[in-house]
Amino acid sequence: MRGRGVSLIVRADANTRMGTGHLMRCLALAQAWKARGGRATFITACESDGLQHRLSDESFQVIRLERSYPDPVDWEVTSRVLAAHSSAWVVLDGYHFDPVYQRQIKETGHWLLAIDDMAHLDHYYADVVLNQNINAEDLRYSCEPYTRLLLGTRYALLRSEFLAWRGWQREVPKVARKVLITLGGGDPDNQTLKVVQALQRVDVDELEAVVVVGASNPHFREVQSAASNSQFGIRLVQNVTNMPELMAWADVAVSAGGSTCWELAFMGLPSLLLTLADNQRAAVSMLSEIGISLHLEEAVRGDLQRIVCKVITLMKDPEARSAMSQKGMHLIDGLGVTRVLELLN
Repeated sequence: MRGRGVSLIVRADANTRMGTGHLMRCLALAQAWKARGGRATFITACESDGLQHRLSDESFQVIRLERSYPDPVDWEVTSRVLAAHSSAWVVLDGYHFDPVYQRQIKETGHWLLAIDDMAHLDHYYADVVLNQNINAEDLRYSCEPYTRLLLGTRYALLRSEFLAWRGWQREVPKVARKVLITLGGGDPDNQTLKVVQALQRVDVDELEAVVVVGASNPHFREVQSAASNSQFGIRLVQNVTNMPELMAWADVAVSAGGSTCWELAFMGLPSLLLTLADNQRAAVSMLSEIGISLHLEEAVRGDLQRIVCKVITLMKDPEARSAMSQKGMHLIDGLGVTRVLELLN
């Protein structure tokens, strides 16, 4: 690493509405940075104690913000941290960090990486803009002449626990019986409950499910009640650190269309994806078009019977699941973090 011990300053938030994806993909970058001898500090308005403990347990410094930008307290704290780390790279991940915030960071003399999904800002002042989504190359960015664009799934940021699974081969059973449900860190509209209710109508022998309840999910008790009254085995897990093992265990997944898409593809897990935010729509549609996943748009509308039909069809079609698995693993090779760090260094 250029100047071993150089700091990485991550500015990203997590809460019920925005979920945890911004913070978790920054964690992937910080893990790789640390593995190369660097230090990482997270400045975050994170509402989840579990997430903060996860960062601390990995020996990252965590500086908690009570209020996020555009509140002036954000910049007061962040600027003090930057002043103490003059040679650091700064990573921004969040839709509320506008061009003004980016320009303030650049005026301090720091290098800046902005992680983005939609090219939604009028202008980008970052030295590097990273968009790991499959539709990224279709977007148009207004940026500075010096800005380097890293676009597409070859830059997908996978956490270190996934990288140990590179090269593994998935077995595809004739009938899928193990279902993983993971609908993001927040799930404010409780789509998890709708999927659990739909699975109660799925007529497959020996069906079992694991439901990952996100760290910022406000509906844990309601989902827990539904799981305890289920006609088949449902296990609820929270603050998960072994997601690759859960994905390896499952035969199919029902997931939100955020960063988890690239983890599912890497693990070769056939999936049904829900669009739970506008920034997910284009990627979910494209993944469906190329046959890596199915778009479960009925879930958002609460159409339980249509959910049941799609789930059963996929569970009983091993050829389709095998093809989805192979296409996913071909799309995401697990080297995205390495490619990003090679540029930053």
